[in-house]
Amino acid sequence: MSSSSSLQPAERPESFSSSDLKPKLHLYTAGTPNGYKPSILLEELHAAYPDSKELVYDFIPIRFSETDQKKPEFLSINPNGRIPALVDDNVQNPINGQSHNVWESASILLWLTERYDEENKFTFDDPILRSDILSWIFFAHGGVGPMQGQANHFFRYAPEKIPYGIKRYQEETARLYSVLEDRLKDPESKGYLVGGKFTIADINVFPWVRSYAWAGVDITPFPNVKKWIDTIEARPAVYKGLGVPARGKKLTKEEEEEKARESAKAFNFGSKLVPGRESEKNGNGKRNICIEGRDKNSM
Repeated sequence: MSSSSSLQPAERPESFSSSDLKPKLHLYTAGTPNGYKPSILLEELHAAYPDSKELVYDFIPIRFSETDQKKPEFLSINPNGRIPALVDDNVQNPINGQSHNVWESASILLWLTERYDEENKFTFDDPILRSDILSWIFFAHGGVGPMQGQANHFFRYAPEKIPYGIKRYQEETARLYSVLEDRLKDPESKGYLVGGKFTIADINVFPWVRSYAWAGVDITPFPNVKKWIDTIEARPAVYKGLGVPARGKKLTKEEEEEKARESAKAFNFGSKLVPGRESEKNGNGKRNICIEGRDKNSM
């Protein structure tokens, strides 16, 4: 990143704060479920392969309030303008000879394990088990992330409280948790999604599920999911990964509400309500929220 960049300067995580080694991996991230996935894996890989110079990384905090993810410097890495993204200086793109850009959180997990997890500590050599990992990754990407993201939106950020939207997405998120519960209560799972061990299948969905309360979802009906969350959170490398770019704190109800208001403002949710048409019914008699520009930002 050039010195004239309008993005934040790179920072070193605690794991490499005293290292003289030059970072070879550059993570562009924010404190969201998708943002935590690669930092967790990077810390796990460092713990598993502490002598690897290729795994030294730094991170660039992306500020949604400044629309950093829509700036040219970031769009040159991820044209979709979403976090997280990774620049890998260890390899060169065969087309342009530049460092390799990886974007989409699951794509980053797959790249890092394929390239740097030589002993398959977080994946498997067996093609059947690797396929199982992919199934759970796609389950999270097509289900948990989008549905819980909508639950977050309608429960926390929407400029108008719509009970149907809140109920619809909270219930679908809970249904997806029940799928995880069924898997994790199977004795053969040994408390993990694939192959009886902690893998990128777990890392890919864990940051979403651990934030169940923010989505207003009750975790009580899913005791094995709660145990799985607690087990993963107890891992030292996971704790470090959740501190990138900054460690959050336990919030009171009032602080949660204030955070939701600040986030809604940062994401421009409701900032351009069409005058006189804040809500209306469409031809099917269903309510629409008339908001312009809602796709400017992304978690």
